[in-house]
Amino acid sequence: MPVQTGAALALAVLVNRRLRGRLFFRTVYFLPTVTVMAVASVVWKVLLLPDSGLVNGVLGTLTLGHLQPGWLSSTSWAMPAIVLTSVWQGVGFQMVIFLAGLQAIPASLYEAARVDGAGAWQQFRHVTLPGLRNTMVFVINVTAIFAFRLFDQVYMMPQFPGGPQDSTRTMMLQLLQTGYTRRMIGQASAIAVVFFLFVLAVTLIQRRLGREERAVR
Repeated sequence: MPVQTGAALALAVLVNRRLRGRLFFRTVYFLPTVTVMAVASVVWKVLLLPDSGLVNGVLGTLTLGHLQPGWLSSTSWAMPAIVLTSVWQGVGFQMVIFLAGLQAIPASLYEAARVDGAGAWQQFRHVTLPGLRNTMVFVINVTAIFAFRLFDQVYMMPQFPGGPQDSTRTMMLQLLQTGYTRRMIGQASAIAVVFFLFVLAVTLIQRRLGREERAVR
């Protein structure tokens, strides 16, 4: 969640600048979002193969063969592989939300900051981040919910769902296997209720923070 949120904010700041070809880059960054995750998982599974995968081929060339991890066969590297795929697929959605938030910040605030002698980092810290407070809360809320309902990647990418050795097991995978594979409907229902309570708690926190922001204004 922090990696995806930070990457989305960085991309939004980048494509919000008046650069040549920024519409092209906006499209490129957003395209993975409309890709079916099941298809993307199969493609990434091929890319992450230890011997013939493109990712290890590039890493092996750059590190002279010293770094070629077994992405989906190692308990240490399996979750980073899932994170990589998830960030690639979801960062475009958060980027669009951040981009809308950036464009809602009045340009006069940046002009006033420049007149006061603020540099790029000071403008980002004292103008951009406060202006994106509500947007940030919403993005973190949505990203947290998406992270907890992660399923396609952990089901299709490892050799066995949730593997190796349950290192990529998620709540949704546990719910599916408990309810449909093991036929333990009561326990699966309890997992679903816990997930609902988590989503409800995150949503209430988001609403509380939004009300505090409006009260300050």
